[in-house]
Amino acid sequence: MMTLKSRFRRSALLAAFAMVVGLALTFASPARADRCDDLAGQLKSQIDGLAVGKTAANLIYLSHPQARQITLGCAGRNYSNQLYAKSGSRKPKPAFVDLAASAAAIIFTMPKDDMLRGATRCVRRMGLLHGDDVKMRYRRLDMRCSRTKTDASIAISRGRDE
Repeated sequence: MMTLKSRFRRSALLAAFAMVVGLALTFASPARADRCDDLAGQLKSQIDGLAVGKTAANLIYLSHPQARQITLGCAGRNYSNQLYAKSGSRKPKPAFVDLAASAAAIIFTMPKDDMLRGATRCVRRMGLLHGDDVKMRYRRLDMRCSRTKTDASIAISRGRDE
């Protein structure tokens, strides 16, 4: 009878301890949205004129005078992070390309010079030879530049498996 009580007490004590440790780990670990919000805060602090807007469906809407629309996509099914920027004109200005490269350098932790080279290459490929929708890979990133009659856009993302 005595050994049964001591076994029960030990197992109850172990179960309670495991529950306390599990709750502590649950509250201590950061959520995915926190990492994305931290990334948006870094963008805001390091790029002049950038403002952070609403968050909806794994997208954080940003605003900047050089871009008509700019969003930061967080951990989706096919990508880990994504930057989407839309220019106000069919031929993007160098300031717009510089903004997209600066933001991508912060998001993907790469040198700004490399990101500027890749974004410029993607934007310049749009035209008569390659068409208005260009997809390319640059430094393990997927870049997609497209344009319509009124605007141009660039989307930079990193695949989930990379």
